[in-house]
Amino acid sequence: MAYDYSDLVGKTQSWAEQACSLGWLSKEAAQQLTELDTRTPENLFSHTDSRPLIVAFMGGSGVGKSTLLNRLAGKPIARTGEERPTSREVTLFHHHGVAMQQLPEQFPVTQIKIAQHEEEAKKNLIWIDMPDFDSTEQSNKQLVLQWLPHIDVLIYVVSPERYRDEKAWQILLAEGARHAWLFVLNQWDRGQEEQYDDFKQQLHKAGFYEPIIFKTACTENLQADEFAALEETITSLATTHVIEQLEQRGLHLRKQELAKTLQAMAQALGDESAVQQVFAVWQKQWHETVKLLQQGFSWPLQQAAIVYAEHAADLLGSGRTAYGELWDAWAQARFDDALDELVLVVDQLGVPVAPLKNQLVVVREKAGKITQTQIELSARQALANPGNVFQRSFLKCLRLCEFTLPLAAMSWVGYQVFIGYYHSNITNTHYLGVDFAIHSSLLVALTWLVPFFILQKAQPSLKKAALVGLNRGLANALGMIDHEVAAVLEAVSHQHTEQTHLLADLIAQCTDVDNAPPRLSVDTNSPLGRMLVE
Repeated sequence: MAYDYSDLVGKTQSWAEQACSLGWLSKEAAQQLTELDTRTPENLFSHTDSRPLIVAFMGGSGVGKSTLLNRLAGKPIARTGEERPTSREVTLFHHHGVAMQQLPEQFPVTQIKIAQHEEEAKKNLIWIDMPDFDSTEQSNKQLVLQWLPHIDVLIYVVSPERYRDEKAWQILLAEGARHAWLFVLNQWDRGQEEQYDDFKQQLHKAGFYEPIIFKTACTENLQADEFAALEETITSLATTHVIEQLEQRGLHLRKQELAKTLQAMAQALGDESAVQQVFAVWQKQWHETVKLLQQGFSWPLQQAAIVYAEHAADLLGSGRTAYGELWDAWAQARFDDALDELVLVVDQLGVPVAPLKNQLVVVREKAGKITQTQIELSARQALANPGNVFQRSFLKCLRLCEFTLPLAAMSWVGYQVFIGYYHSNITNTHYLGVDFAIHSSLLVALTWLVPFFILQKAQPSLKKAALVGLNRGLANALGMIDHEVAAVLEAVSHQHTEQTHLLADLIAQCTDVDNAPPRLSVDTNSPLGRMLVE
């Protein structure tokens, strides 16, 4: 079961790393998932088929928990308060036949004391004396937190004077649902019944409906107390059935906690329908921005058209630009405003903005280059082919007439000369007169001059052609920029859908009841049932 949870945690951490790298998850949230604790009691053993029950005494300084362990062991295995002011080490007491695997690296070997016994009745138990968690030594608290995940049953030891310790309650409330709990009101020879009732009331508030509390008096002159009942209760719990119940419950709780964490992150990712709204928002925002940019570009384009017309020959014959950058700081600022407004809307829709902002950086940088390239290209094309299709066809006809009409006129004049010469030979009369010479010259001249004059006057304006090309280039550039932003939105939407589905799959694995092993029921009136917080 622990391996099943570890595999689930591994998948969760892989998703968290990917989501964080893409910007869908904050570094803090990703760190929260990468630091998920997969430690369980069975991690201390090479196999989990028949492991012992791990029981730990936990409490503040001076409450006598080490003395309780020594009394249980029948010998001084844990150093008591008389030997040192507070516990700074962990004492393990177990049967010599219990095979524990190598302790985790985070456990300081110098702060672990191991004692063994040969009592077969206690073979299925491992007793642990925890450090004083309320000590001024910060390492004590860290040592307690390191060991807590490896423990099945916590015996919370208090004294009449210290049963309301604030630090103790903080750990109890934080760890309450993760362990089975027994409570010992030690040093009862100095206690009063009112303190017992108050302690029990505090446990009710912490979630224990009917807590099991033992009154003990660990003094040199042993008095009649409930220590034997404590030992008997613990021994009765050291069975395979109880251990399986605790393991399944622990696995169920860990999956529940992981599911809650992932569900909170799923809410932070936002709804898919919200992401789809961004497309309509952008179209509306971009429409307004285009109108503003076109108005702002009106005068610069007219000035650029003049320059392009005056330097058309130089421009077409070289690779240089005839006009400076048209996409200036004003245009970039308007474009940035549109993108910033889009990011703001995405944030208001409850969707993480980092992925969108990261991908829009490239579009912000490319906008000026796209505009300049498209304007330059369209201007060159317009100057290379000025005018519209009708004008260009008409000019082609005139150029043809400029060549064919004079040629036809000269052919006709030549024919008339030949015919006149032929008839003059027959009739012996003059065949060329002054009128014919003048008229034929005028005919030839007119057939060339008329097409030439019309051709000169019908040439399209280079300024107008350049202006048309510049405006066409601007329109193409704005369309390409819109396409770039739409592509980013599509990529972000696809990423969001993918991350949402991956997260939903992880949550489903956490709450998959059908594939989970059947839970072993715990009778709420049994000792184990009274030790658990639901």
